[in-house]
Amino acid sequence: MSHARPLSVLAGALRRRGADVYFACAPAFEHLAREAGVGFEPLSVTRNANTGVAEATEQDAREAARLAEFLDATREGAVPALLTQARHRRADMLADPDGVLDSLRSADRRLRPDWYVVDQLSYPVTLALHCLGVPYATFCPGHPSYVLSGPDAYFGVPYAWPDALRPVPERLRELRAAARRNDEAFTALFAAFARRHAPSLPAPGRAFALSSPHAVVYAYPAFGWLPTPAPGPVRLFAGHMAAAPDPLDAQWEAHLKMLRSRGERVVLVALGTFLSARDDVLRGVVTGLLDGMPDVSVVVAAGERTTALADLAGERAVVAPSVPQRALLEQVDAMVHHGGSNSFTECLRAGVPAVVLPFSSDQFSVARDAERAGAGAVLDPNTLSPADVPTALRAVWATVSPRMPELAAAVRRRGPGWAAGELLAAMDRRKSTH
Repeated sequence: MSHARPLSVLAGALRRRGADVYFACAPAFEHLAREAGVGFEPLSVTRNANTGVAEATEQDAREAARLAEFLDATREGAVPALLTQARHRRADMLADPDGVLDSLRSADRRLRPDWYVVDQLSYPVTLALHCLGVPYATFCPGHPSYVLSGPDAYFGVPYAWPDALRPVPERLRELRAAARRNDEAFTALFAAFARRHAPSLPAPGRAFALSSPHAVVYAYPAFGWLPTPAPGPVRLFAGHMAAAPDPLDAQWEAHLKMLRSRGERVVLVALGTFLSARDDVLRGVVTGLLDGMPDVSVVVAAGERTTALADLAGERAVVAPSVPQRALLEQVDAMVHHGGSNSFTECLRAGVPAVVLPFSSDQFSVARDAERAGAGAVLDPNTLSPADVPTALRAVWATVSPRMPELAAAVRRRGPGWAAGELLAAMDRRKSTH
């Protein structure tokens, strides 16, 4: 969901710019195509589904076991979590490349699109488009370093670490070695696949660096300290890829009215579609806020752990399986999140400061950017004490909050509509030069 939703927002923005768009995704996400007002094309890329809350998504036994192993690894710390993800990478990211190629070849014959937009992390789709020899643009929904910037960058190794979670050199070397092995293995698999299916085309090269030669859209701000991207395609930093939020419904308006009557400020706590399973961290955060900040009320997105956290609910706390995050960000005073790129950029767009608790994936890179941008504070979720959160939040309100209006204005200047217009222009230029 964290990838499908922003991609569907871009699809809707392209439609509003006059393009005829089809959203190709797993059948569970067809509703996103309807919301965007575009056509839908079923396309399953991975067996590892996550339709909103990972624990609540129906998985086969192997996928459920891998999810449990990943969640257990997050309890051990940053490097164990990333090493577990590295071990899972083959099944996660290249489960059925032949089936994906067959599906896309069939769709291409029926729909005859002028060009495609592909999620950077949908590696079998990018590989299939390469083998079909069709033009495509790349969409990067996570941290921009997912589009590798040079030979020393590896997928699965954060480009930078926040101060609170910087690993010792030995563990970092271990992580880089695992990432290098994955890089070599995937590159060999890509090369063998391309030799079978597209022998007349140039080799795809380094697997995790494979992206559009024409245009790359980042759902992220163009911070000046980000790694310098390789030359070639047009690079479009959209700032965010969030649709304008729908108004809160009557129930959520009532929740907020109650919370405001009990506390001067409201804090949103959400750890994303996978990490809501870390109810130990959610409990520590909420307990710290309720006990240590009597003037604060809390909204908690608890996923499948809502029942386990139900005792926290009361006049100063609403505990729900999911929350209307974008709409709530227009109403709250701070957010505690996991460093997901969507949560980070949505906070920037809304001008809401954050306390960031990164666990895995690109969250460490995002957390470091939050520090450098002056958009929030970062804590280690696995060494967190309840008292740490009030301390961090008071510091955030004192030092970060004054900077948020300027950051919000910069992020809002771009967004999905800007990205769609620039992307259409870039791909038109490509067509005129070929």
